[in-house]
Amino acid sequence: MVRAVLNALDCPEGELSILIVDDPQIENLNRQYLQRRGPTNVIAFAMREGEFSQVSPQLLGDVVISMDTAAREAEKAGISLQRRFDELLVHGILHLFGYDHETSDEDARIMEEKSQELIELIEP
Repeated sequence: MVRAVLNALDCPEGELSILIVDDPQIENLNRQYLQRRGPTNVIAFAMREGEFSQVSPQLLGDVVISMDTAAREAEKAGISLQRRFDELLVHGILHLFGYDHETSDEDARIMEEKSQELIELIEP
């Protein structure tokens, strides 16, 4: 699934790591790196930004997903945990490519459209 997403983003040689954690673990990362309180569903750590971004351009970064939060969100939305996990993974990957839903409503709309396009590509 990740390979299909990376191909669709014109980055077939891209590499990323996926870390699946619980709420206490993601809460620690959220506080330590984003100075935010509480757990969240997904955090992306992009490697294509900053001073050393060109050292290994195929290395995209890390996507961290809290399965505790994903399970709660899936139940609340009435969707499968697999579907919610896929949505969060795509969301995190888009962050690695510079998409950002927090900068403006227009950026959020663009990211949501791209996310839906990629989800449709990978869902059977």
